[in-house]
Parts: sequence; structure tokens; C-alpha cells
Amino acid sequence: MKKQLFWEDVQVGQEVPPLPKIATTQMLVKWAGAFGDFNPLHYENDFAVKFMRTPGIIIHGTLKRQWMIQMMTDWIGDDGWLKRISTQFRAMDFPRKMKDLKGPMDGETWTCKGKVTRKDAKGTEHIVECDIWLENGKGEITTHGKATVLLPVRK
Repeated sequence: MKKQLFWEDVQVGQEVPPLPKIATTQMLVKWAGAFGDFNPLHYENDFAVKFMRTPGIIIHGTLKRQWMIQMMTDWIGDDGWLKRISTQFRAMDFPRKMKDLKGPMDGETWTCKGKVTRKDAKGTEHIVECDIWLENGKGEITTHGKATVLLPVRK
């Protein structure tokens, strides 16, 4: 059972617990099937290089957004509510290739991060707003975003 976050426990400036992620070429194929995005930019290296003029296949923006959603929902607990999320993809991220059927080669690890920017109460809603972002292994921010959550109050 997840620990529940309450509105009273949150302070402006507080960091959202970071969430590390690894993307593999195999994961991108699975995500394409689950999400229905079969653009070869995400799984066919020659296509990505020749026609899209990228250094190689890139991670789906929707997958990166989903990582950030997971970070937020893990943080707020089962009784919290993710009201709104927005993301801006500002740089390409490249997956790790598979070493074998069980695991990836060494390579990039991304970290989802966030910080509370505003806290408010309007009627029965107890609102927390956050800046959220995704950093690559070099600490560069490749995806920016904002999230608004509703949290329960202590009784």
C-alpha cells in the first residue's frame, strides 16, 4: 500500500520524489503496440537516420509523458487526483539497445523530477501545482511540464 500524501504535508519549494527510468528499443516496440504509435522513427534506425535526419530512433514523447504521470501518481497516493498535466518535448532522447532478451546494454538513464510551485484551496479542492521535467544522464532537461494535483486533507 502506497503512503498517502496530504495537502497539509506539502510546502511550496518541496521536491517531488524523483523517478529513474530506462528506455530500451524493446520497450519502444511494446509502447508502440500499447499506444498505437507505429511511426518507424521509434523502432527503425535506418528510417530515423535517412528520412527523419535524427542520429537514430527516438523515444516516444507519449512514453516520456507517461513516466512523468507515473512520478506524480506515485507521489500523491491513491486518494490524490492528477487533475492536469502538460508537457513540452524540447530534445530527443535515444533508447538503450538490447544486450539480450532479458536486459539492455549500458547507457542512458533518465530521471523524472518535480518541484511544488503553488499550493491553494478553493472550496473543497486542495490544489498543488508543480513544475515537472525529465533529465537525461547528463542532467540536461529534455522534457518540461506542469502538473496540477488535488490532495485529500487530514480529518
